[in-house]
Amino acid sequence: MSDSSSNAMWGGRFAAGPDAIMEAINASIGFDKRLAAQDIAGSRAHAAMLAAQGILRDSDAEAIREGLLTVLSEIESGSFQFSTALEDIHMNVESRLKEIVGEPAGRLHTARSRNDQVATDFRLWVRDQIDAAIGGVEALIRALLVQAEAGADWVMPGFTHLQTAQPVTWGHHMMAYVEMFSRDLSRFKDARVRMNESPLGAAALAGTSFPINRHMTAEALGFDRPMANSLDAVSARDFALEFLGAASICAMHLSRFAEELVIWSSAQFRFVTLSDRFSTGSSIMPQKKNPDAAELIRAKIGRIFGANVALMMVMKGLPLAYSKDMQEDKEQVFDAADNLMLALAAMEGMVKDMSANRPQLAAAAGSGFSTATDLADWLVRVLDMPFRDAHHVTGSLVALAEEKGCDLPDLTLEDMKSVHDAITEEVFGVLGVDNSVASRMSYGGTAPEQVRAQVARWKEVLG
Repeated sequence: MSDSSSNAMWGGRFAAGPDAIMEAINASIGFDKRLAAQDIAGSRAHAAMLAAQGILRDSDAEAIREGLLTVLSEIESGSFQFSTALEDIHMNVESRLKEIVGEPAGRLHTARSRNDQVATDFRLWVRDQIDAAIGGVEALIRALLVQAEAGADWVMPGFTHLQTAQPVTWGHHMMAYVEMFSRDLSRFKDARVRMNESPLGAAALAGTSFPINRHMTAEALGFDRPMANSLDAVSARDFALEFLGAASICAMHLSRFAEELVIWSSAQFRFVTLSDRFSTGSSIMPQKKNPDAAELIRAKIGRIFGANVALMMVMKGLPLAYSKDMQEDKEQVFDAADNLMLALAAMEGMVKDMSANRPQLAAAAGSGFSTATDLADWLVRVLDMPFRDAHHVTGSLVALAEEKGCDLPDLTLEDMKSVHDAITEEVFGVLGVDNSVASRMSYGGTAPEQVRAQVARWKEVLG
């Protein structure tokens, strides 16, 4: 095959041939430059430790420290020139450091490999993202608590199969999401504890013969301890997978809530009004107000869960210790973290701004024979009827109400007695939706008193 036809196969971007392709596939600076702050923090801790151990002269350590701060300042200001030829963030920083401080820069990599360096940088970055996610989830929970407290006694329909089931309260529904997101919170916090060990000092894979102090660098970087096995330290990426797993579950919860907001804000439901800040108009239909923010949150689960699957596939066949495959560990995590934080912020904004339509909620709560279970419970409690019999009697009364085109509370006592003669006037005391929700006083129930107790508990937990 001729060189010209060979070049044509590479395509325009790779007209220079295999060298261009190898540089493009090998370089990670296009995305791992996001690790700059973590890379420089790790290098500063490493240099300080080398000096403390007598491996590096104090003067060299000081030059490296000042030089790294200069590099960080250049990166933060946007004046730093990244080079694909230097492959990654580590070599870009080290190359610029050498330009600034000269020969001491070459001593920084003593007793260290890019393998433990990238493992440390990435672990630090994921830890920062977990902290950000914890803050985002907590902010969303606080917004939900405000809604729950305001609507602790606002009746609305509770659904199963998206069919009217029993009356609940707006506050109770909001608190269901508080509980969901609180579990996300605990997953992020739990993952943070488990991943907070330092790979730095594991070197390429076997440790180092230099008398380093891994406990010193671990402490300097906020880790609880060094990782106990050098092979594991450079090859483990389960900390990122655990973050993605927690992020996927959290995004799924966000998606479920977003789906409800899409349904609730429709003209058919009118349960909530979303603010203009989180809605858009139609280009052709002037009456439309689209819940675009909720719809986009609902879609984010695809990207976040996709990142989880992608990284799992990257890691599943890798023997110990480091393989270049692991360069593919970052882009998915970066994207997932960005989208999770965006979804959390958007949901918090929507929850803060949305208005519940209390009259519409109340009207819907009383439809669809939502107090049928209360009627059955009354037959059991007052008439000592077996529940299966009570279920049958209630079903007959529902059929009668359907035939008459009314709801259960609208049946007369004579109507009810025609189905079961022992029913008394007292039954009407349990058929109203307000009576129904007020009676659900079991722990975790929808009674306003229980909702307010749960709001108070969460306020105390969050401080």
